[in-house]
Amino acid sequence: MLLASYAYAVAGLLIALTLALASGMPWPACSTSTGNYTANSTFEGNLLLVAAALPGNVSMSPTLFANATTGTAPYTVYAIGQCIGYQRPTACSECIAASFEQAQKLCPYNKRVAIFYDTCLLGFSDQDFLVSRTNLQDQEVELYNGQNITSKDVDQFSASAFKLLNAMADHVATANLQDKFVYGSIGFDAAYPFIYGMVSCTPDLEPWECRGCLSSAIAEMPHDFILNTKGARIAGLRCTVRYEVYRFYNSSTVFQLPPSPTAPPLPSPPPAVIQDGGRSKVFVIALVAPLLGSIFGLTLCFIFIRLNRKVPHGKAKMNLADDEALVWGMEGKSSELMVYEFTQVLQATGDFSEENKLGQGGFGPVYKGRFQDGMEIAVKRLSSHSGQGFMEFKNEIQLIAKLQHTNLVRLLGCCSQGEEKILVYEYLPNKSLDFFIFDQTRRALLDWTRRRAIIEGIAQGLVYLHKHSRLRVIHRDLKASNVLLDSEMNPKISDFGLAKIFSTKDTEGNTRRIVGTYGYMAPEYASEGLFSVKSDVFSFGVLILEIISGKRASSFLGYGDFINILGHAWQLWKEGLWLQLVDTSLVSDVHALEIVRCINIALLCVQEHAADRPTMSHVVSMLSSESMTLPEPKHPAYFHIRVTTEEVSTVFDPPSLNGVTISAQDGR
Repeated sequence: MLLASYAYAVAGLLIALTLALASGMPWPACSTSTGNYTANSTFEGNLLLVAAALPGNVSMSPTLFANATTGTAPYTVYAIGQCIGYQRPTACSECIAASFEQAQKLCPYNKRVAIFYDTCLLGFSDQDFLVSRTNLQDQEVELYNGQNITSKDVDQFSASAFKLLNAMADHVATANLQDKFVYGSIGFDAAYPFIYGMVSCTPDLEPWECRGCLSSAIAEMPHDFILNTKGARIAGLRCTVRYEVYRFYNSSTVFQLPPSPTAPPLPSPPPAVIQDGGRSKVFVIALVAPLLGSIFGLTLCFIFIRLNRKVPHGKAKMNLADDEALVWGMEGKSSELMVYEFTQVLQATGDFSEENKLGQGGFGPVYKGRFQDGMEIAVKRLSSHSGQGFMEFKNEIQLIAKLQHTNLVRLLGCCSQGEEKILVYEYLPNKSLDFFIFDQTRRALLDWTRRRAIIEGIAQGLVYLHKHSRLRVIHRDLKASNVLLDSEMNPKISDFGLAKIFSTKDTEGNTRRIVGTYGYMAPEYASEGLFSVKSDVFSFGVLILEIISGKRASSFLGYGDFINILGHAWQLWKEGLWLQLVDTSLVSDVHALEIVRCINIALLCVQEHAADRPTMSHVVSMLSSESMTLPEPKHPAYFHIRVTTEEVSTVFDPPSLNGVTISAQDGR
């Protein structure tokens, strides 16, 4: 039985199938993030025009792919359609047309919809998602086979499945396939002679964009599916990956890997056939496992290597194979990031000595290092036991490489060797904000002028992420320990491992995997998986209260009648006793008006309903203009939710009940 892990717009819809991914079954991703359209509206008229033209445009295209844009804002319809596999034009056109029909049935009047069949996909929206070169979360579905394999060697099964997917992804990106899809198989054992797979990208993606999209999807699988499932698929509008224990396609085998060395020997398969637009080539694939693992591990890092620049600090020149250079080199030429040899990092950190250890994050330790020329660095070593390790490694590189702001930490480069995944940052001598504000002695070093500057700097950094950067970025894990301080105590937001990228017109998303830190999570995110720029606003409000009070967001000791600082601050505010919230070292008539104004802003940021919270641009305006009248805040979130720790990031499934007690254990 297959279960769709995407939450459909109609709550409680459960679909049971006896076949894994039956070809006649449409799988919808219905999003209400941009609202609904009405019958006989201008938007509906434009959508009908697209529905009439796109099936023919896709089926007549040599690559069976087309996109469309119709109408003027705010009624513009953006659409994309693709047929996957070797299909007759008639069958392709019928599949796209059926997708439009199913969109009206399964996602009635939704402006943002994606429909996935085995043989075609369709997506449309009132927002320009065509600019995105990877899958957007609300236009993606995750499917898995509810039956588990009976083989004793689950780890080897998973390793073989991912070996196949990555080999096919490498081939699609490097073989110059016009239509960018491939089917394949790999031998396994007597119970499951072959594991079958498929990967595809939209043909308009560049090779490195295609491989990057596929890498992201493949990397999601271990976190979203149980490892012994008989089959799984992540389908998106830009790329799709899938594996099964049965042959789910009718085409000839197009890509075949030999069985893993530990698997029982199988009869010698015929040479794999690579089909390219109707032409066939005989192609024998022989991949060495260590090389494949190396390519996969270094993939995301190599995207950002500047191949042709002079390399300081003894940074290694890349000796890439031609296919790797084709996929990863082109984007690297425009990047400021560098790759480091693992031996360099070992030498700089004293073999990761304890005396150089700066702290322990949710995904691994951080060390201080020094290159031979005296340059100081901070080294983030991702733990091999971290369930999110590779995802955060990839995500952080993708994000920070494109972000430049004085209030964001600067990533210098990366290193990947075997299980080692390492990020190299600028070194900031004053550690993190929590090192000061939660220490009885050290917080006296932060007078109100410094604390206000820190608040304003964090706000400016968030405005950049939400509004002014090339990407719209939601941090999702803003907290005191993720705000670093330079030599002049200027704040720099760090740790983008959990951040989400949106197109510039998107405002919110949802997920069934809740990631972040208790005490800083907005209520709609913690309970329902809904996140937006207002999620970061909530975290920022909590952070302001911590900076002003010198107290953590939550404590077993409690704050008055409340476990968390939000309820305590609200109670003091309503009773006119806000001064009792303020760190005693800050109590001064000189700054009283500024402090009470910041408390007001903080309480506006942590209001229960996201719609009531200001944007970060509005927050900056309120902070910078003393003459601006501030509204009275409504009650904050979490009156009846107990939060027991905020010291580690964690992942959990959304609770099914409101008003539940949320607790977290140390570690991941």
